[in-house]
Amino acid sequence: MFKNVFGSGFLVRTSHVILTWVITLILFLHDTELRKQEETGQLFQPVLFVLLVLLSVLLYFAVSLMDPGFILSDDTDLQFMLGVTEEQQDMIPPATKSLRQRRCGHCLLQQQPMRSKHCQTCQHCVRRYDHHCPWIENCVGERNHRWFVFYLAFQLLVLLWGLHIAWTGFTYVPIWHQWLRTNGVLTAVTMLLALLSLIVLLLLGSHLYLVSLNTTTWEFMSRHRISYLKHCGADENPFDRGTFQNLWGFFCIWGTVVWEHVYFKEGSDQV
Repeated sequence: MFKNVFGSGFLVRTSHVILTWVITLILFLHDTELRKQEETGQLFQPVLFVLLVLLSVLLYFAVSLMDPGFILSDDTDLQFMLGVTEEQQDMIPPATKSLRQRRCGHCLLQQQPMRSKHCQTCQHCVRRYDHHCPWIENCVGERNHRWFVFYLAFQLLVLLWGLHIAWTGFTYVPIWHQWLRTNGVLTAVTMLLALLSLIVLLLLGSHLYLVSLNTTTWEFMSRHRISYLKHCGADENPFDRGTFQNLWGFFCIWGTVVWEHVYFKEGSDQV
């Protein structure tokens, strides 16, 4: 279920952890509200902040090392389970029957499940492929997508709190170059936290928007090249069941979804 922590992406994960704890240490070493509370014995917020940072790191590793939904080349039984039965094939409109069989030319899968895509970096087909994220050095797919969204939300909370803490640590100095010498490191940390907060906010917002439509980043960006979407209208999504049901299905329903059934049922309803 999980990758080897020392495998591909080890340097990226190590850099993330080091940067996280270096920033946390800087926030404690400067004259911020965390340090003041620590010095006065008010340990609730400092301990809570450290625990939240630790939890964000654990979530990062979980998403980074988790199997996103890789399809193994010898997983023939599971491929059969995700196929469409003969009875259901008879109900498929003739115009869409050509979409039933998709063969991956890279890992030689005889039947690639709908909404899956081969990742050149991971060298595997991934179920409900969203994108390959260089930040976590892993694909975001069916099994880890919701955890990726949870991680973004939690990381944004930690970043915004860290940004507030950094803001409280600036020391007033009337002379500019002396102010920069006093607050230079904290200024760099504040700018970095602000930039990361903006990036995570945009990522979280875009993913929540796409989830509410029951579409993926890959489908949104490349629908004109995807066989099961390129014949659909610009505003047509065969997987959309309404915002509430899309969000409910994404966050609350666990397990593998047979997207062929959803797709062809939608196609049958439109005929």
